[in-house]
Amino acid sequence: MAQTSRLLSLDVMRGITISGMILVNDPGSWTYVYAPLRHAQWNGFTPTDLVFPFFMFIMGVSMFFSLRKYNFEWSAESVKKIVRRTIVIFLVGFGLNLFNHLWNHGFSDFEHLRILGVMQRLALAYGFGSLLGLCINHKYILHTAVGILIFYWALLGFTGSMDLSPESIIAAVDRAIVGESHMYTDTMADGTVIAFDPEGLLSCIGSIAHVLFGFYVGKVIIDSKKDIELIIRRIFIFGTLLLFAGLLLSYGCPINKKIWSSTFVLTTCGLGSLLLAILIWIIDINKKKRWTMFFESFGINPLYLYVQAAIVATLLGGIQGYVYSDVFVPLFGDYGGSLAWAIFFVLLNWVPGYVLYKKKIYIKI
Repeated sequence: MAQTSRLLSLDVMRGITISGMILVNDPGSWTYVYAPLRHAQWNGFTPTDLVFPFFMFIMGVSMFFSLRKYNFEWSAESVKKIVRRTIVIFLVGFGLNLFNHLWNHGFSDFEHLRILGVMQRLALAYGFGSLLGLCINHKYILHTAVGILIFYWALLGFTGSMDLSPESIIAAVDRAIVGESHMYTDTMADGTVIAFDPEGLLSCIGSIAHVLFGFYVGKVIIDSKKDIELIIRRIFIFGTLLLFAGLLLSYGCPINKKIWSSTFVLTTCGLGSLLLAILIWIIDINKKKRWTMFFESFGINPLYLYVQAAIVATLLGGIQGYVYSDVFVPLFGDYGGSLAWAIFFVLLNWVPGYVLYKKKIYIKI
């Protein structure tokens, strides 16, 4: 706990989320995926829908530790780092889209190259959240996060944008800025395919509040660092309040990942806080650390391993089909074989992560 820049509990939770992201992104066949490993069709959430928001919550916690060395002061050095890191993460995400496009389409059809994505969402949430962390008195961080969620809730409600529709203000903003042909496509209940990006620009508003809640938890950890049991109590109470608020308010604002609704932020940040409190209790109080090495290997180089997995998945596309259909399906069946490939793929990406972990190499952006 003394070295907050490398808090083991945080690394382990980060590793759990990254390995989970790789697991759910890379089944043997998208036709055969167990229900908990699928995203919710629209409203509601599955375990899979928790992975990305958990990582964003952790990014907010780490953001507090990172900005602390600048004493949370607006300076040329601090702003330069935030802007540079935001741009780099965004470009890395776009580079993944470009690599996948070139692999599948060659140097053609660029009018359908997707602009946004997971890394781009992380970049924007980090950039705006960090700047707010420098500008706002930390006594008002929670007020700011709640204010953002109320504004976003009102914006969606007054514009009738709680449904998957081409008239949604979320889709309209993306069409106006990035262009319909550069957006992700989704399918409405009647089977109509429309341009609707789950990592759209306007829905990033909810993500900014997301990292601010994580930022607050980072502050709790630092403020109470001399009393680890107090840290757990405060994070556990905070997470419980957020979780209940999200569930109760979901009757008026549905929990929805694709629009990153305000209740989705509250619910997932609440669950993320509870998981972090449990991990601190297991790892830092009870010293149960033997099982952590696997996830810690993912947790110390999360963005690198996420990018690595995305590239390897593209390169192994043909081999994946063979291994899944000719090796795993005869052994485990359609659904079991699809999960077996996903687990194998996680382990495959863990190997270089473990090498970096043993050599204490941290690849930072």
